[in-house]
Amino acid sequence: MKKIIFIITLFFLCINKVSASYIVMDQDNNKILYGDNIHEKRLIASITKVMTAYIVINNAKLDETIVVGDEVNLSHGSSIYLKKGEEIKVIDLLYGMMLRSGNDAATVLAIHTAGSLDKFVKLMNEEVNKMGLKDTIFQNPTGLDDEETKNISSAYDMAYITSKAMKNMTFKKIFSTKKYSVKTNLNVHVWQNKNKALFIDKNITGGKTGYTKKAKRTLITTSSKDNMNLVIVSLGISDDFNFHINFYNSIYSKYSNYLILNKNKLNIKDKYYKSVRFYLKDNYHLILTKKDLKNIFITYELYKYKNINSGDIVGRVRVFNKNREIYNAPIYVIVL
Repeated sequence: MKKIIFIITLFFLCINKVSASYIVMDQDNNKILYGDNIHEKRLIASITKVMTAYIVINNAKLDETIVVGDEVNLSHGSSIYLKKGEEIKVIDLLYGMMLRSGNDAATVLAIHTAGSLDKFVKLMNEEVNKMGLKDTIFQNPTGLDDEETKNISSAYDMAYITSKAMKNMTFKKIFSTKKYSVKTNLNVHVWQNKNKALFIDKNITGGKTGYTKKAKRTLITTSSKDNMNLVIVSLGISDDFNFHINFYNSIYSKYSNYLILNKNKLNIKDKYYKSVRFYLKDNYHLILTKKDLKNIFITYELYKYKNINSGDIVGRVRVFNKNREIYNAPIYVIVL
């Protein structure tokens, strides 16, 4: 463990020198475990395609076949070498875009989904607004940055977007795929994931790489172990694969996922309501060290209504870390 901590300390020193940013987030509740410059607005390169994939999955028919047209000529940079007249399904293009970072796939998908690049970018930014994110503005679906267009975001926003996307089973499957092949009318494509961490660490569940000269290296990875689901985003860290893997290992050695609130077993001692059972809509977990667990406390507030029915809200539960409220939720009742 000393070796892991020492390695991460060296990474921290490098981060400070290059003014990079990174975040470690709990996928399940968006709690920030670690981070530096998490809201710094930066160029993000091809990790943009996490949002591109999310928009396509939620707005296009995945089994629909696309006939590639002149729009493929609008793309440059990283490519899966699509040809005009090539017939390929939406789902296959998603794999090509995510595993090999195909800008041609991203362009074809965007135009197919929304009718034009401008309309697709509008969908991307509308989704950002729905999520309540403040650091992000998309101008293209690829992540390329030039004089005309560029995508700006932050480590926090991209971790949040990834956590949201990981709740979609199609996205999650694509994100974790190491190798994918498809035969079209014009070609046989075989794609291996550019995310090297996926092949090194068995706990890594997915990821997306990115690089431009202006953005430098950008990387998103996800990892799961012992009921902990994490996402790390790094922007501007040169040795990013090792940084992510070592950080995950350090966290798994020190943290556990604790059930703070059991939705069906609330520790409420109340004499006002008779013959009722209190419950929450969801369980609430927190990834904590044993030391941090001692700082967590819970309060219950009940409203005294004369007449109640099953399903009514009769109070709120609040969770505090020391004196800071970190969670609150309505308390429901079942009349027995």
